[in-house]
Formats: sequence, C-alpha cells, structure tokens
Amino acid sequence: MKDFKSYEPKQPNDKANSVNSTQVNNTVNLAKAVAEAFSGKTETDVLRTILAQAEEGKRNGTLTNADLDNFYATVSPMLDGFKRQKLKQIIAKLKAI
Repeated sequence: MKDFKSYEPKQPNDKANSVNSTQVNNTVNLAKAVAEAFSGKTETDVLRTILAQAEEGKRNGTLTNADLDNFYATVSPMLDGFKRQKLKQIIAKLKAI
C-alpha cells in the first residue's frame, strides 16, 4: 500500500470469515432499517419496541446470541459510557431468554 487511496481490504478467503462478514452486513442493514423506522420517535418508544421485538425473536428462535453480539458490536461505539453499559445489560438479559 503506497497511500490510502490505493488501499484495498483483503477479501475473506475462508468460510468462517465469509459468514462473519455476512452477519456483520446483516446487522448493519438491520440497524439502518431500525434507524429509518424510528426517525422522529422518542428514545423510550424506540427502546420499548426494540426490546419487544428482540424478546419475541429470542423466544421464537429467529434471534441468536451471535446476532445480539453483532448488534452490540455495531451500535456500542456510537454510544456514550452510560448508554453503552445499559445496552450491555439489556443484551445480557436477552441472551438469558
């Protein structure tokens, strides 16, 4: 790499990297969709809806602990310390379902 413009990220060359990359992309797309859907809503409304949907997903098997980990990894860098800790607690409760 001579400079930043010529940088090309390495392509995943094994199945494990490819699956992980797919999971991250799915999580990013989900986060974008959620952000668009809740534009203009209060933080409390958004949190209630997300929790209800996550609980339903855990109970019916459509939301895995890996999905929750990916969501946390994607969203947590955008939060301050208090909100990040709160999200961590929520993720732990969801994983216990």
